[in-house]
Parts: sequence; structure tokens; C-alpha cells
Amino acid sequence: MIAEKDVFLDLGIDDGGYQFATSISDALQQAELELTELNETVASIEKLKPDCDKWDYILSASSGALCGIMDIFLVGKPGESPLENITDKWFENRTKDFAKLCGWKGDNSSTSSAIRFLEKEFKIPYDQRGAGDAGSSIYDLAPLNHHFKSLGHNPTLMGLFFSILDQFANTSHFVSGGDLISLQKASQDFQLQGNDTSSRLFCGFVNWFGHLMSDISGASGSKTRGMGIPSPFWSWTNDVIAIKRTLHMEASEFDKRLNELALEIYKQSYDVRFQTTQAIPVFVNELVVRLIYSVRRSIKYFKETEPSERSFALMWKTCEPFTNATVKRMLTVAHGTFCLVDIGDATVRAFKDGGGQFNAVKFVLRLNIVGVGRFAVSLYGEGNRAFAYHRAKIEAEFASKQIVIVKDYIKGLEILSERYDDAYLLTFVQDFEKSDAYKIAFEKTVALAQKRQVSEHKMLTTKTAIDNYFLGGK
Repeated sequence: MIAEKDVFLDLGIDDGGYQFATSISDALQQAELELTELNETVASIEKLKPDCDKWDYILSASSGALCGIMDIFLVGKPGESPLENITDKWFENRTKDFAKLCGWKGDNSSTSSAIRFLEKEFKIPYDQRGAGDAGSSIYDLAPLNHHFKSLGHNPTLMGLFFSILDQFANTSHFVSGGDLISLQKASQDFQLQGNDTSSRLFCGFVNWFGHLMSDISGASGSKTRGMGIPSPFWSWTNDVIAIKRTLHMEASEFDKRLNELALEIYKQSYDVRFQTTQAIPVFVNELVVRLIYSVRRSIKYFKETEPSERSFALMWKTCEPFTNATVKRMLTVAHGTFCLVDIGDATVRAFKDGGGQFNAVKFVLRLNIVGVGRFAVSLYGEGNRAFAYHRAKIEAEFASKQIVIVKDYIKGLEILSERYDDAYLLTFVQDFEKSDAYKIAFEKTVALAQKRQVSEHKMLTTKTAIDNYFLGGK
């Protein structure tokens, strides 16, 4: 329904002319401000609507396809990825940088030396590796999987929680076979530093982070690539089981199978280093699409804007590739195309490696989970914008109807303003009293009568007619 607005102007007459409790000029000003706001409401819907042409869609899809091909041939799966060596080297350098920050003075070319230094500096009670220590009593705990099964080695909030818990209680918590296993008195020589609870919590956090840095590039004794820390996404399969078991709930069969799948791909070197490798083509796709948007809009800006009207602020508003709906729609197309290529390749290879049967492990090893996550974010944004557009459309339609009413209201106010803006004309009395400008005074009375819409046969337009009227003449 359209809200009707009535305007009441208290009218009074005194020696100075017509008086209003609310002046017509103020009412006009308020109405014009309201009209501006309504126009902005109508225009706001355009910000939620993408303005992509066919070339935007073509170039976005092309970027996604090319980055998908890059993912197939340069990322692939762990152990066969050309880009993997680059990310492994980057993590090794960061490990050595962190060790230097903590006081390591060893040979810069020796990553193992830096790892050993960090392992000694950041001791924790939950580092059982299986064979030869207390961890041998835990089912299937071995150097190949203990970083994944040990909750304190998981780079998640739940991993941080169990790490601090284990450090305070000198325990060790593992997830194995769908069960949460707790090892009491896990270490004979571990001592958490700190004099009070706050300082011990801080030391526990530092130990957790420092020990993760010592393991992120594999163990110090690894002769090959080594087992790093699990990816944050797949280590959540441990967290789900741990939460359920803590609440005395049985893990579902789905939880167990998903956890077994995550463990299997981890044992095939799918760790945080490889997931970082997967992020490279996704980042390239993101960068290329935003660059395409900026270049095309900047070219259009310089073509359509006169040199005298150009400014950096206006140019940036035209081609900035971050906040507008158009570039976000382009990113949705690009990441969707990327996922289509990646999932297609992973599916074909899963059937091929499975001898005609779908091999879930081979599929997940090649599935770019970073790309899937980024596409999911884009879809979520599209859904939010669609909802906001629908809501804004209703508001815009209502505002459009209000605009018609306000324009009619303003038109009426303008008529009133013209008809009753007579303060100057009413000075004809003063003209009679203070000057001899009779002609001007007569002209003012005529103009005033015209403003009051006095009929022509009743209007007195000459001095003679006025004299005859007041003297009783005709």
C-alpha cells in the first residue's frame, strides 16, 4: 500500500501578507530532500545487479578453463606435482627463518638442523610416533600417520584446544578407528613453563605453534619429503569424531569412512604443503579475472570520458575490481569453470586408476579442494546478492510510486508558492503612505488581484475605477 502524506499549513493574514506556521519554502525543501532519497533508493538496486557483457563471460570462462588446465598438468596429485617442489622449498625456508628467529645458529642449507632445533625448543607431551615408545600401545600409530591422528598436530582450533589440554595434563589424545584415545602420563620429562594460568596458557600456545613449525616440512630424520602436518580441511574429520566422543556420542559410519579417506590421502603426502600448491592456480584465476575487469573498464573510461573531466577518483570508481557485483559474477563464472575442468579430470582419472571402478582416494587426491571452497564462497555471495536484489526491488518499486506522489506534492507547493508569494506586492499601502508613486501602487494592486485569481469584470485596473468604487460611483 502507498502511504499517503497530508500537509497542513496554518494560514494567517497580517499587515505583512500571508503567514504560514510552516513556510512553503521549507516544505518544498523537505520534499526535494525526500525526492532525492527516493531516487537513491531506486538507483541502489543497480549496484546489486551485475553488468556483464558477453566478453566478460567469455574471458572469465577462458581464465577458469586455462587455470583448470594448469591445475591438471602443474598440480595434479602429491608426488607428481611440478609445483610441489616450489611450495616445499618455500616452507623449508620459512621453517629456517622461524628457527633463526628463535635463536638457531646452524647451517642455512640444512633444514634438518633447523627442525631438530625447533623440536628441542618446543617440546610437547603428545609426540609419540608408535614403534619403540608409548605410542606402540595405540592401535596403528606409526611415523607415517601420527601427525594426522594426534589431535595436537592438527592446525585447527580443536587441535589448539587438545594441545593445551595435553600440555596442562601431560596427556596425549589421538583419533583412531573412529575412537578418541587418551594416553595418560604421556611424557616423563615434559614440563609446561609459566608461573600462573595466564602465562601457562601463553606458553602452551607458543609450544603448539612452534612444534607445528618444526613438523610442517617433515621430521628431522626424514630422508625424503617427510610427513608434514595435515591440511586444515581434512583434519576436521578428526575434530568431528573427537567432539562426538567427548559428548559420549558414537561416531557415525559416514564420519569413520570420511576420516579413513582423509588418513589415506594424508599417507600419500596430501598435507598442508600440497594444499598450498593447490591454491596457486586458484589464486592465478582470481588475479586474472580481476585484472581483465579493471583493464576493460579503464579502457572504456578513457574512451568515453573527456580529458578535462578525468580524475583518479572517478577512474578508480569505474574500474576497481573488488566490491561491485559485475566482477563478482565474473569470478563465479571463472571459478565454476575451473571446478568443472578439475572435477572432470579427477573423475576420469579415478575411473582409470580404479580399473573401471570409481576410486575415491584417487579422486580426492586430484580434487582441488581450495578451488571448490572458493567456488562455494562465490555461490554463497551470489545467493546473498539475489536475496538482497529481490528485497531492494520491492523497496525500489514502492519508492517509484512514492516519487510520483512527491513530484505532484512539489508541483502543488510550487503553485502555492507562486500564488502566495506576495510580500512585495502588499507594499502598495506603504507606497500610498510614503511616496507619490501612485502608478506603481496601482500596478501592484492589479498584480495582487491577478495572483488571487480575481475575475476580470470585478478587477479594478485604473485609478479612476478605484476612485469611482470608493466614492460610490460605477
